[in-house]
Amino acid sequence: MKRALVLLALFASACTTTSTTTTAGGDTGAPTSSQRLETTPRHHEWVQVRHGDRVVQTYVAYPERSTKAPAVILIHENRGLTDFERGVADRLAENGYIAVAPDMLSGMAPNGGRASDFPTQDAAREAIGKLPPDQVMADLRAVAEYAKRIPAANGKISVAGFCWGGSRTWMVANDRQDLSAAFPFYGTGPQTADGVANITAPVHGFYGGDDARVNATIPKSEELMRAAGKRFEPMIYDGAGHAYMRSGQMPDASVANRRAHDESWTRWL
Repeated sequence: MKRALVLLALFASACTTTSTTTTAGGDTGAPTSSQRLETTPRHHEWVQVRHGDRVVQTYVAYPERSTKAPAVILIHENRGLTDFERGVADRLAENGYIAVAPDMLSGMAPNGGRASDFPTQDAAREAIGKLPPDQVMADLRAVAEYAKRIPAANGKISVAGFCWGGSRTWMVANDRQDLSAAFPFYGTGPQTADGVANITAPVHGFYGGDDARVNATIPKSEELMRAAGKRFEPMIYDGAGHAYMRSGQMPDASVANRRAHDESWTRWL
């Protein structure tokens, strides 16, 4: 009996120890996206945004506040809408914003499903590459109009996106003159004058230093924005890789990715 009690105590101690983790970046106990979604006190819901024959399944996270809030349109990576983006939506809501995250793969998965219905994220990535550009922009226009009309919203909208969504963030900024700001995270930027001609909102870029593919587009985007008299402020985080906002929140995050993740959240908010 005594030995059994000792083993039980050791097991309980092990469970307690593994409930929080220490990352390479030194943070302890940071919740993963799935943990945040399971424990959030805030209201989240799926809505159907319709335009023409399309139905865009869209995830909405609401803040707890007594006044109307600005809305942030959140465009996912090239793997479709995942727990990562939904966790970001919750953190935005925690800080007072309504987060509106469309699943751009709505209706494109097997049996007409959404991103989560693909057998693998690689299959979702392949499907993203086949999306018709006109459909993508039509979906994002419809989602922006929906965000402006949310009864709890104050009519102000901004747009942010990651990777594939970062590139589409630039496109939305060039498509709409009613944005408060645009926040592309490590998405390739415009390389021709027509890609910035209609931008009116300030664009705040976020980039990992070890992401040469994306960063190679920054100088031309800067040149085009400067020539057009528009505001573009890129920030490059030394040592961070592509998708550091996703990897930087993980328990095994590198020091550089964790730092970039944390500093980017501070700058963004």
